[in-house]
Amino acid sequence: MTTNTLIALVDGSAYSESVCHHAAWIAGRNDWKVKLYHVIGRRAGSDRQDLSGEIRLGARTALLEQLSELDAERAKLTHEHGRAILEDAKAIIEAAGDIAVETRLRQDDLVETVTAKEAQAEMIVIGKRGEAAGQAMEHLGSNLERIVRASHKPVFIANRAYAPIERVLVAFDGGPSALKAVDYISRSPLFAGLKVSLVFAGKDVPETRKVLDAAVATLAAGGFEAETIIRAGEPEKVLAEITAQGGHDLLVMGAYGHSRIRALIIGSTTTEMIRSCRVPVLIMR
Repeated sequence: MTTNTLIALVDGSAYSESVCHHAAWIAGRNDWKVKLYHVIGRRAGSDRQDLSGEIRLGARTALLEQLSELDAERAKLTHEHGRAILEDAKAIIEAAGDIAVETRLRQDDLVETVTAKEAQAEMIVIGKRGEAAGQAMEHLGSNLERIVRASHKPVFIANRAYAPIERVLVAFDGGPSALKAVDYISRSPLFAGLKVSLVFAGKDVPETRKVLDAAVATLAAGGFEAETIIRAGEPEKVLAEITAQGGHDLLVMGAYGHSRIRALIIGSTTTEMIRSCRVPVLIMR
């Protein structure tokens, strides 16, 4: 079922503005509407400490009443802050073009929200790091990996700063998710007019050429003249080297595997690339 809807997750972090600009770019090219979600953790605004243990009996009730009032005020401010984040995000997206935007404020677990709502969306957009994460390269948003693993929809991971996307690098290993990515690119208006390169990390053997040629043919049917790159080495190292050279604006790659061995191999590559890549990453299931 086609929903023509994009879900974008904003939290007020430094990455939220980038999420908005990327969401506007994606929605504008696909003619989708955007649903903006700001999810407040279940415990937000209710982290009361028990300070009444050694207080005289007569004062205990009054103190508990004051703590309850503080909890209520904190929860109110948290919700007002969330609504302000959503309104700012909506303004950024609407300023980019004629894009319909809806806002949603929820108090729930972020991953459970995405799992419950993703059936209404074609794609999820999230920042690489969240409000609580540091800016060091080794830190990822605490919920990002969980969302990528749990979601059944493509997940677009925005980096810190938005830049126009013109050149796309596809991590291609001939597997199901890579083939799906190639097919998706060949059909989606999102990639129309962009330059596409396929990179294979491994040995240059006839079988490699065969699967790459088939992928190039699929892209050619969609109007793309794709470049192919074969480079020996571990996938995460090869991809990191190529993206670090600055010749591409977006990396498209397959997601975590489902079998135990496949999850170990592909999962570690996916996580490492999300962590180190300086361009946005689109993860395909």
